[in-house]
Amino acid sequence: MNSPPDAAPLLALQPSPRLPVLFVGHGSPMNAIEENAWHHTWRDLGRELLARPVRPQLILCISAHWLTRGGWWLTGMARPRTLHDFSGFPRILFEQQYPAPGAPAVARALAAQLRSPATGKPLGVDEGGDENEWGLDHGAWSVLKPMFPAADIPVVQLSMDYARPPVEHLTLGRQLAPLRKRGVLIVASGNVVHNLAAMRMGTGINAAYTWASGFDARVADLVKSGQLDALAGFAQWGTVAQLAHPTHDHFLPLLYAAGAVQTGDVPRFFNTGFQAASLSMRSMLWEGAAP
Repeated sequence: MNSPPDAAPLLALQPSPRLPVLFVGHGSPMNAIEENAWHHTWRDLGRELLARPVRPQLILCISAHWLTRGGWWLTGMARPRTLHDFSGFPRILFEQQYPAPGAPAVARALAAQLRSPATGKPLGVDEGGDENEWGLDHGAWSVLKPMFPAADIPVVQLSMDYARPPVEHLTLGRQLAPLRKRGVLIVASGNVVHNLAAMRMGTGINAAYTWASGFDARVADLVKSGQLDALAGFAQWGTVAQLAHPTHDHFLPLLYAAGAVQTGDVPRFFNTGFQAASLSMRSMLWEGAAP
């Protein structure tokens, strides 16, 4: 990993109408290849977005699976590798590739422009070439591959400093908001409810623990009412929060998406259901209301 250079203008990104911001519940890595309801919705959403007059120039992805400590980092390699950061799945899943290009110059410029909420310093850039090299983890490619199968839109991934409190993740998300008017599609990938130990395989999409559906409903109510700052207090919601998120990694991406929401944006839910009773697949898209 290398430190970012001095600030440089984001010359590669042209001004655009404000693009949406997405939070996608990714669930099992198998959703990337299985012909199920979640996968079909991702595919249809990607087609919808690509059919619009303004095509994304860059995808900035925040995944539950890139956790760093002591700072935030951006992928800055020209060809980010596809990471198979899981185990116990069929070989076909390990054979999947998502060869989207990176955007090294843009990543360096973004790193210089953005500031760590903890220190006020620029972010780091992972240019690859060492044992710590990242790439696109399954939280990123498992949803991007169905949505944008051509893999022809550059992707930069942003890590999450897991040592920092939730409010700082929301704060950094606010810094991302102006990028939506520079052709950047922000895609945060996690789960509104994520408890692997409580999974019940073979349950239907409407089957969920009471605590899971209760936490999911509370998040949905806050999103619908525009009380997005309150999401950063999720860890203080008592036992239901402890059950919904024994670890915080899958909730934190939602805070980046929430931070990037701007005045006039309206939320739209999709994939509202559960996988294995303890993984909420609730996803959301924010964009300006149609005239």
